[in-house]
Amino acid sequence: MRAIFITTMALCLLNAAPTFAQKNAGSYGLAAVTDASRWTLINVDAESVIVDGRTAVHLVSHADSANGIVGLALPYDKQFKTGVIDVDLKGKSIRGNSFLGIAFNLVDEKKFEAVYFRPFNFNADLPFRDRGVQYISWPGNSWEHLRKTFPNTFENRVSNVPNADDWFHARIAITETQVSVFVNNATEPSLVVKRLVAGDVPSRFGLFVDTSDGFYANLRVTHMP
Repeated sequence: MRAIFITTMALCLLNAAPTFAQKNAGSYGLAAVTDASRWTLINVDAESVIVDGRTAVHLVSHADSANGIVGLALPYDKQFKTGVIDVDLKGKSIRGNSFLGIAFNLVDEKKFEAVYFRPFNFNADLPFRDRGVQYISWPGNSWEHLRKTFPNTFENRVSNVPNADDWFHARIAITETQVSVFVNNATEPSLVVKRLVAGDVPSRFGLFVDTSDGFYANLRVTHMP
């Protein structure tokens, strides 16, 4: 029953009236990611690129979450509280070399929530396949802590993904208490979690990369009241 309720809440966000979505949605020009007046870069190198015909940004992390640091690219002076974040992502199948997603509810570079993917696990053998998508809440709830304390709760497998080296679309529906993650226009979420910190005020958000690098395109945010 709880899973049905959560999925229904997420679908309500995804199926908001078009007129509302148009008034409260915004696309973010990733081609301007190196413009310091429009983007804030933290622990990353960023380059605007064209990949497979898409205008994208390539982020290369200087950081490693094992040392309490990740790479972030944040739209300057923009905030988000609840709604839907859409983005296209491209990682790679090399184990341990692809951790990319979205950070939100960001207070600073060491205090935020994030949803990120491990594409190299998308088609891996068990138990690694069940670690394709991850929710974290720093600083207290790293992936290591969550996996040890709440196994199989804050990470899950990703279905509907053709290949770990291909582009895929992520849609992250965020309410004040829950996060639901949909991949490649699936109607069923790959991950549904209860948020581990309060999400009741607008905060900064942006692109997340850990340890290695990743490609990002078509970032779009729909705000909900």
